[in-house]
Amino acid sequence: TREGERPMTKDNHLLGKFDLTGIPPAPRGVPQIEVTFEIDANGILQVSAEDKGTGNREKIVITNDQNRLTPDDIERMIKDAEKFADDDKKLKERVEARNELESYAYSLKNQLADKEKLGAKVSDSDKTKMEEAIDEKIKWLEENQDVDTEEYKTQKKELEDIVQPIIAKLYQGAGGAPPPSNSDDDDELKDEL
Repeated sequence: TREGERPMTKDNHLLGKFDLTGIPPAPRGVPQIEVTFEIDANGILQVSAEDKGTGNREKIVITNDQNRLTPDDIERMIKDAEKFADDDKKLKERVEARNELESYAYSLKNQLADKEKLGAKVSDSDKTKMEEAIDEKIKWLEENQDVDTEEYKTQKKELEDIVQPIIAKLYQGAGGAPPPSNSDDDDELKDEL
């Protein structure tokens, strides 16, 4: 548990920590952890975390006299947050772009592995094409921890360009409307209608 104004955890003040253990291995995104922060009138902070699947629960209580910041420290941290606001914004955007690519790739991977949903609906050749593209992006993420925001966005777009036509075929085959095109000509036609 940390306090501070900066978007990155490492730049904020550590109040205390605890470990929530006994969470069984599961695919990304499956475990559900509920975290609760409660602060009373005396400024005592209680943080608890519970794994909804196992019921395992841990908590920590942080009192006013435990590792808390002085008013001068708080003022300094606020000034630091203002001073580094632009850098923090760029870093946050980069982290969000990375997380979007990572979430997209793993979400697709999980959907393809589901034999009752997407995994059963795409042809073997399309499935192989998607799996190769997904694995390539996951490997790229592992090897490129610190690239700029635009590179993460470019990598996500490359994956979308492979996956979206395959998904569009599924909907067209099921009698759905064709996916919207991203061309400027279509936008002009819509404006004229």
